[in-house]
Amino acid sequence: MHGMACKHAKTSPVIVSFAFKMALAFTSSITLPSSTFPSLDPKLSQIRSIRISERHNGAAINLYQRRSSVEPDYAEPPHKDSHIPFAAATIVASASHDDEDDTVQFAEVNETGKDNIEELAADLENASPLEIMDKALEKFGNDIAIAFSGAEDVALIEYAHLTGRPFRVFSLDTGRLNPETYQFFDAVERHYGIRIEYMFPDAVEVQALVRSKGFFSFYEDGHQECCRVRKVRPLRRALKGLKAWITGQRKDQSPDTRSEIPVVQVDPVFEGMDGGIGSLIKWNPVANVKGNDVWNFLRTMDVPVNSLHFQGYVSIGCEPCTRAVLPGQHEREGRWWWEDSKTKECGLHKGNIKQEDASHANEIAVSPHNGSATVSDIFNAQNVVNLSRTGIENLVKLENRKEPWLVVLYAPWCPFCQAMEESYVDLAEKLVGSGVKVGKFNADGEQKEFAKRELQLGSFPTILFFPKYSSRPIKYPSEKRDIDSLMAFVNALR
Repeated sequence: MHGMACKHAKTSPVIVSFAFKMALAFTSSITLPSSTFPSLDPKLSQIRSIRISERHNGAAINLYQRRSSVEPDYAEPPHKDSHIPFAAATIVASASHDDEDDTVQFAEVNETGKDNIEELAADLENASPLEIMDKALEKFGNDIAIAFSGAEDVALIEYAHLTGRPFRVFSLDTGRLNPETYQFFDAVERHYGIRIEYMFPDAVEVQALVRSKGFFSFYEDGHQECCRVRKVRPLRRALKGLKAWITGQRKDQSPDTRSEIPVVQVDPVFEGMDGGIGSLIKWNPVANVKGNDVWNFLRTMDVPVNSLHFQGYVSIGCEPCTRAVLPGQHEREGRWWWEDSKTKECGLHKGNIKQEDASHANEIAVSPHNGSATVSDIFNAQNVVNLSRTGIENLVKLENRKEPWLVVLYAPWCPFCQAMEESYVDLAEKLVGSGVKVGKFNADGEQKEFAKRELQLGSFPTILFFPKYSSRPIKYPSEKRDIDSLMAFVNALR
């Protein structure tokens, strides 16, 4: 690994203590806003740097320090086999840190090592993001880096900065990012005085993929192949030069793939510099933080953010696979919207899907009339008819119905279905006496192939209107699932 030159500036402990206390308070004392979205800011283009300083011996001491030429005494020696160039890291004022735990020795990570990490995760479960970040940087020095996607995970960089320790940041440039994301990268580098370590996909692999399948094959056969070439393999190369990495995963980001992530874990998929499964530790400092808390933290600390957030984007990835979400929609619904929520991972956190697949193996959701499910059913209301397979088949076959029907095709585990439950039940109540029947059909499990083949199921939820004098159902085309939008759809067709 290439070396880095730096030295410490002597800074008053009062400054570091103040910064620590500020960050520690965010996840426990901030009043949550009503939405995950950042509030509109007409001064978005005026990105400013926050500077926390205090007069000491007549001089203003700043937490933002320039890089210089002495290696920090608490960092491990650089490694020659790094696959990532040693980036210019932010060096800030040093502070005293506890030395309770020794650095994990990955060459010996076995069941005992895994148990140690699980014990550490349990100890830090209720810790603040700042405490978790500080412990990660303390334990791994130069052999850990923050994975930065160009979204709200900029909070990780701010937390790292507030620890007063040197840190590294890397990012995957897929070649398909939004222009706003590239502008954001530049703003972050200038704000913190760092150089982000960019990883790029192999040009030959990208060329082969595009020549054989075109630029947008993922809309037809899924995003996994493109992500494997543009994201997963570059990430694998990056991680081979590290002993640990830091991600911005949160439990509330994706109930189907991230609900069980710990604050620190042995990476179940990728390998670190010592090789072999178990050679890489994965830190998730904001795992237990709600999205609202993250945004309160960013606003309070005056951290630059991606301007796409002010256009309705919450989760941000590549331009063709990311879109703004609407009020009431889950943030991950803006990613790979043509696919089911259980597959909404690009491969960077593939281990999450494995965990969820195992938990869903015995969880095939069926109609309560035909069997039992381990996930509680949804859309349970007096005015919503629960259709069995026979019932929905008969509805499809009828050419002259006594009344029109509105039917939602759903899966009980789907967070997007759960998010629209209230509006759908309210709609059913409003339609009482209107001549329109409202129903639901659990299209998951053994019913899924039938629903895809006969009911136009693409992803959950799918909403269908069965007109009174037509056998073919009409699919609701919008992602707006509030009661007014659904009512407008019904009124336009009945």
